[in-house]
Amino acid sequence: MSITEKDLYRDTPVRYLGYANEIGEAFRPVVKKIFVHASYAVAVGYVLADTADKSRKQYAKPEVLGGGARGAAIASGDTLLWQMFASVIIPGFTINRICWLSKKVLSKNKVKGPLGKWAPTVLGLLAIPFIIHPIDNGVDLVMDETYRKYVK
Repeated sequence: MSITEKDLYRDTPVRYLGYANEIGEAFRPVVKKIFVHASYAVAVGYVLADTADKSRKQYAKPEVLGGGARGAAIASGDTLLWQMFASVIIPGFTINRICWLSKKVLSKNKVKGPLGKWAPTVLGLLAIPFIIHPIDNGVDLVMDETYRKYVK
């Protein structure tokens, strides 16, 4: 990808589709599970689309520049692993635990009514912007020391 080329899956609002499951997890306390599961389907669909895009672009490069089948396989693995951990698994688990813990604390303190029902969702939604960059950076660090170190 050239320096001036914009990555649809990383540099545009399409990136937010990768966070659909965090929204689903935040709303878990107040919606049916089917909606939470659907949010994961959106996020995984985004991950697979990004993976296919990176693979296709890498395959199209000349082999001397890392293209072809081997390059495409490496790019696919890198994108799939990075996106699944940075966009789906770690943030989904994090928001799930934030909502679970806040619900538990509110319940223990006998907070009921609309506050008891909606506070975990609001806290989960508010946490999303704060967890994104640390998770992305952490996944980059782990990927640099594992997968990327051994396949390139």
